[in-house]
Order: sequence, then C-alpha cells, then structure tokens
Amino acid sequence: MNPASAAASHAAPGYQAPWWLPGGDLQTIYPALCIRKPAVAYRRERWNTPCGQDFIDVDLVDGATAGAPFVLLFHGLEGSSDSHYARSLMALVAARGWHGAVPHFRGCSGEANLAPRFYHSGDAEELDWIIRRLRPRHAGPFYVAGVSLGGNALLRWLGEQRHGAGIVDAAVSISAPLDLAAGGAALSSGFNRLYTRMFLQTLKPKALAKLERFPGLFDRDRLLAANDLYSFDNVVTAPLHGYRDTDDYWHRASARHVLHDIVVPTLVLNARNDPFLPGRHLPQTAARAVTLDFPATGGHVGFSTGPFPGRLDWLPQRIVAFFDDAAGRPDPHATRAPAPPRLCQA
Repeated sequence: MNPASAAASHAAPGYQAPWWLPGGDLQTIYPALCIRKPAVAYRRERWNTPCGQDFIDVDLVDGATAGAPFVLLFHGLEGSSDSHYARSLMALVAARGWHGAVPHFRGCSGEANLAPRFYHSGDAEELDWIIRRLRPRHAGPFYVAGVSLGGNALLRWLGEQRHGAGIVDAAVSISAPLDLAAGGAALSSGFNRLYTRMFLQTLKPKALAKLERFPGLFDRDRLLAANDLYSFDNVVTAPLHGYRDTDDYWHRASARHVLHDIVVPTLVLNARNDPFLPGRHLPQTAARAVTLDFPATGGHVGFSTGPFPGRLDWLPQRIVAFFDDAAGRPDPHATRAPAPPRLCQA
C-alpha cells in the first residue's frame, strides 16, 4: 500500500492473471501476439512540428458529441496506434462515444520522420506540444494515458509541469520503466534479451536510414556493433536528444524522480512480474495525487483475462474506470454499489 497516495479507484477489480497463462514473459508476449485486437476506425491527421522541419501522424477517434470526454494515449517503444493496448483502449473509447487520439512518436507511424531526432523516454517537451495542441479542441473532460516509454514520458511531463499539467483532468501510466537503469539492466540478461533483439530489429534500420540522410550524425560501426539498449542509447538516443551518454539519459529521464511532484490525479499501474522492470525496483511512495497499483501478475502491458484464448478488455476498463472516478461518474457497467474508496495494492 502506498501511504502517500490519496486517490483510489473502486470501479475496476484488481488484476489476477488467468491460470492458463503463467509467468511474466508469457503474460507479456501472448496478449501482444495471440489475442485478436478489436477493430478501430481511425482518422489520421499529419501535423507539422513547431520547428517546421518535421511531422508527426496522429490517429483520431471521433466521439458522438462535441463535449464528450477525450482520451489521449502515448504508445510505447516502437509501438503505434495498431498496438494491442492502443486498439483495445480506443475501441472502448469509441464504444462509449468518447473522443480519442494516438499520436505517433517520430518515425513510428510507418514513415520515417525528417529531422535528425527520434523520440525518447524523457520526451516531456514533445508531449507538452501535443497535449497543448489537442486540449483547446475539446471542451469536455480531457484524459491522458501512456504505455511503457510513453508512460514514463507522461509521468515526466506531469512532474515537470506540476500545476501546469492541470489542463488535463486525470492521467494513467501503464508498465512505465520508472527506473530506466534498472529496466535496462533487466533487459540485458537472460531470456529478456529476446525483447532487446526485438526492439533493435526495428531501431537499427531506422537509425541507419537516418544516417544516410544525415551523414556523420553518429558512428555507424558502433551502431552496428550495439547488441543491447545500453549500447544503442549510447550511440544514438542519448547524443541525439541532448544527453551526455546512456547513464546520463537513463538517470535524468527516469520518472521515479518526479513522482512526488505530480498534482494531477494519476494512476501508476505496473505488474510486479513485469520483465521490463522487476517489482523490487517499484517505488513505495508518491505524491498524494498518485495512486500506485502494483498487482503481482500481468507482465509488461499484458493484463489479459478470461478463459483461453483470453481477452484484452481488463486494461482499458481499468484505465477508463480511473478516469470515471476522477470525474465522479458512476461506472456504467457496475452491477453493485461501489465499495468505499481504498488504496490500491502496492
């Protein structure tokens, strides 16, 4: 339990992985690859960046009414609006008649971006631009969620902005690598190297293409030799985004440093068996506005439920339930009176 948290959610039950899906790795991989994703009718907009030299693509879900709530989702490393967690959340948003958006970090929408920079875990400035551009377009409640890398960047934005983040009504972070150094170490050993190889299979070609466009941007031989995220970030991510090296980047960009600075009602949801950030590295305290919810199971952005072959609906329901609580709305799917507010498991 988090003694420093005041916010709590009563509408969604606690998570427990199905018996047929044991272990954090299966709970991570199976939902991402094997459970059918719901269909979502996106409408894409392309935005020029403030510098005028780049663009991002934003996939939108149009709500039923102008004043309906709005849910903005920031995806994870090498994710997109097609990721299983994005499709499942936006399907629920659409079913409720709400508005939604999944902006793509640079280079993640299927087309290479134009500027030297990519995106990174501490990209609060990029999030600030996106949030402040979308907020005036929606008069109703405005909510933000972030997954994995996007969750860490969202928490950075919330903590750095403090009261300036009050333009959003509530926020949810899912499976964020709150301690980037601890997460990087976990991904560099044993079975977890599978995840590292998966990320590098897309990151390296993108970096090589960028090097062709901008010769001398970084060392090609060191890029090709990089066999873990530490090495890749040392060659590409850190220097491209103003950090001295990987150690500097992982330290300064970690969201754990700002959890006590957040004033917007915020849920931090991380499974203790997440292979990307082992439970022993999860924080024990945070600001009063922050609810720490650390179920024993769930993997990394997994949280599948039900009998085989499973469903993806628990996570979007948990996210939206927290938003409902923040707004004081009753859960439309509730079949019993809500329990008294309580702190989530930590």
